[in-house]
Amino acid sequence: MNFNLRVWRQDGPRAEGRFVDYKAESIPADASFLEMMDIVNEGLIGRGEEPVAFDHDCREGICGSCSMVINGSAHGPVNNVTTCGLYMRHFKDGDTIVVEPFRAAAFPVLKDLVVDRSALDRIQQAGGFITARVGSAQDGNALPVPRQNADLAMESAACIGCGACVAACPNSSAMLFVGAKVSHLALLPQGQAERESRVLGMVQTMDEAGFGGCSNHGECEAVCPAGIRISAIGRLNREFTRAAAIAGTRDET
Repeated sequence: MNFNLRVWRQDGPRAEGRFVDYKAESIPADASFLEMMDIVNEGLIGRGEEPVAFDHDCREGICGSCSMVINGSAHGPVNNVTTCGLYMRHFKDGDTIVVEPFRAAAFPVLKDLVVDRSALDRIQQAGGFITARVGSAQDGNALPVPRQNADLAMESAACIGCGACVAACPNSSAMLFVGAKVSHLALLPQGQAERESRVLGMVQTMDEAGFGGCSNHGECEAVCPAGIRISAIGRLNREFTRAAAIAGTRDET
């Protein structure tokens, strides 16, 4: 298969970026998108040119580091996959494919397709933990959890923190990510000790990082590789309102 690529090239965070056209030729249909980029880079290196910088790690759809916007869609045109799970058979022979980095003020471009997503790490560090004891596992019946809560918590825990929700949102909102992280622990008994401080700290850190607010476009849910539902944002709003009310009551006393 042969493709025409329009790839965003940018030397650094303050450098002016531009699109550069490349040919991707003799690409196997079963090659992943990242493998196709490897082939293109091998050709560039062979010609003495600078290869395209892009993030990747596990290449198994687990880490979420392969952050690219492909033909206007975060991670590409196939739902519920990361870029490494996108295969060239999903495109037509001769297609023109536009490849860009995630676009968000909180995700500055480091080089080409590589962006700094450490703002998500700071949000996680602000409250994504519990003070439950470590050591041997407790008996499974020691802390009964309603089945519905367990299912919802597991769904939220599937978030890999890739940032596709931010890249897809017209406001560059991180609320689906934060909603998933808050929901995961707020729904379980182990997460109750930090329930109020968690959501207040994570939302404050999110705002400080420069992410936008949610206006219910739903693009985040559409591109999420883990299938996190937008209802997580509703739960985040309820948790934040509850925590703010409790904090206000404490301040009055």
